Order: sequence, then structure tokens, then C-alpha cells
Amino acid sequence: MYAVVFDVNVLVSSLITKGKPKDPWLKARANEYRLVLSSDIISEFIGVVSGRGFEKYVTERDVRVYLEALHRTAIFTQIRSRFKVIKEDPTDDIILRTACDGEADYIVSGDKYLLSLGEFRGIKILTVDGMLKLQMRGT
Repeated sequence: MYAVVFDVNVLVSSLITKGKPKDPWLKARANEYRLVLSSDIISEFIGVVSGRGFEKYVTERDVRVYLEALHRTAIFTQIRSRFKVIKEDPTDDIILRTACDGEADYIVSGDKYLLSLGEFRGIKILTVDGMLKLQMRGT
């Protein structure tokens, strides 16, 4: 079974939308792969969904239920790496560090800086569509 790290934008999309953006989350819940996260990713996620104007998409209860499900589903890794790769947005390094330290096979992201890498230390970086196509091929 392969291991996958979701970028914060994928977590947010899977919380607030239906359809394709939610599919990777549903597949993680169904144990089709291991979801790997870190407390740093969760902290960034909470910061985003706690932001002003977000209440028009989800309630506090929705966020709490989702966070509980994430904690039941994901394997949490402790970040030890300290490398700096993404100069344009250093917070993206959290995703790379989580993937490296959590021995992930894939990162799923909508972030242009991460996606522009294509791969990092053997970890493939895919969009939601790319991940879904990969799963359809059975890889």
C-alpha cells in the first residue's frame, strides 16, 4: 500500500466541496492508501478554515468532525527535516518535509510551486486529477 500526503489546499477542498476534490479523501478513508500528515499540516489547515469568511462554507462542527476523521484515518509523522526548497512559498516546505519524513510515495496538491517540481526525492507530486488517474490504472 502506498503512502500519500495531502497538501492543505487538498484538505480544504475535500472539506468544502463535493465530487472530484473529495474523492482522494474518500479513498483514504476507505484505506485504498495510507494518508500521511503532520501536526504542521493540521495547524496550517486550521488556520485556513478558521479564517474570516470561511463560515459561509462550513460550520465549526463540520471542521471538528473532519479533524476527528483525519486523526482516525491518517498516520501522523514527526517532521525532522529542515531543508528549504520552495523559495517563493516557504510554507510549502512543510508538505515536502512531511512527505520525506513520512516516507510517502506521492503528494497530492494544487499548489503551482509544488506541482512545478513534479517529483522530489523520489516522491511524485500530482494534482487531484493525476492521483485519481493513477488509482484508476491500479498503481
